[in-house]
Amino acid sequence: MQVVIVGTGKLASELLASHQLGHPFQVVPWGRQAEDEPAIVVHAGSGRELEAVAAFCRATASPLIELSTGSALEREAPEFPVLLCPNTNILMLKFMAMLEASGHFFRGYEMELVESHQASKSSVPGTAVNLAASVGLGPEAIRSVRDPRVQREELGIPEADLPRHAFHRLSISDGACSLRLETRVQGEAPYAAGVSRIVEAVHGKVLEKRLYPIMEFITRGWL
Repeated sequence: MQVVIVGTGKLASELLASHQLGHPFQVVPWGRQAEDEPAIVVHAGSGRELEAVAAFCRATASPLIELSTGSALEREAPEFPVLLCPNTNILMLKFMAMLEASGHFFRGYEMELVESHQASKSSVPGTAVNLAASVGLGPEAIRSVRDPRVQREELGIPEADLPRHAFHRLSISDGACSLRLETRVQGEAPYAAGVSRIVEAVHGKVLEKRLYPIMEFITRGWL
């Protein structure tokens, strides 16, 4: 089974170089796939190839794992399985599922949500938006940090991780009592392992021709 990685940026390069997929998978970049055979397609690109990718998936009945936030596929009724993955760290996804299930307990309290990513990140912080929605906050309530000095001094991000990290901190208070939930994704190739596990989960399922939020895989116990 071929696993086709679409994209030329940092994430796509990471997946090609650091994936953890062995037999029966063969990982290849977009353009080198067998044109007439089903594959598992992982879209980690800007969207430039998305139309051609969708055509390939329709023609070969291939599932698509969409890693880009705000993809055009989110607004369509696809003719092939599409798994929407705004985050691919499995532990982080399980934390998000927990908060999604119980976040309503904290509504009405004073809350602050801070997210930090590398300065080059310009896309919508999809994980932060998801966390905010779980506790009843709108996207406008999210404080996004891209200043390396603030990341180092206030958030404690190590200098070596400034070029690639994901930080989220949710603070909840009633005045007398406060709690803090904090997540950090740091280090080399932090997403390759998670994408590998997602590919394995997709390979083991007969999926319908529809959109699947990655959280459905978590709540069903498929990851």
